[in-house]
Amino acid sequence: MNWKTLIIGALAMATTATAQPVVSKTEHTTTATAQAILAGGCFWCVESDMLKLAGVISATSGYTGGTIANPTYENYHHPKAGEQPHVEAVQITYNPAKLEYKALLEYYVRHIDPTDNGGQFCDRGAAYRPVIFTANEAEKTIVQQVLAAAEKQLKQKVNVDVLPATTFWPAEDYHQNYHHKNPTKYKFYRWNCGRDQRVQQLWGNIK
Repeated sequence: MNWKTLIIGALAMATTATAQPVVSKTEHTTTATAQAILAGGCFWCVESDMLKLAGVISATSGYTGGTIANPTYENYHHPKAGEQPHVEAVQITYNPAKLEYKALLEYYVRHIDPTDNGGQFCDRGAAYRPVIFTANEAEKTIVQQVLAAAEKQLKQKVNVDVLPATTFWPAEDYHQNYHHKNPTKYKFYRWNCGRDQRVQQLWGNIK
């Protein structure tokens, strides 16, 4: 049992609302915004990191990549027969006039451990593996360029899954903006998970 599981235990009883699905479209939804879906371990941390990037408008924690309908934190990675599990992910809405898709991906890669496909930091298992979900071949090409550059810089094999975007299911309300709602618990979890320590080891000091 990890630190996140311990923290979640007290919060899971706080909500009974069922998340409504969002059909994932990472291409421009209007002339002003675009979306991307990224998985990089604990969605609390990915959400917090992405919101610090200039040009990002919003970030929503949720579940995607599998076939479980109406997933919850308790079952998103425990499929029944014939189902596929989800991963924790974040749907990011951004302004493409201020932030290019490639720059967003470069920032994301430098805030995870792209060499670890068995989970991220203290959170282990496929539900926490890094994944980039793409809407089309153009995005996939950019992703491949970014990952190749990361591999060259790190001089290590990069192991990030690249999958077609599917339905994105927002997580329960208590997961949204968790770093702001529960700053002490969030910082405690993040530090004990070793996220920043490992990122700094890989990438050096980052902004």
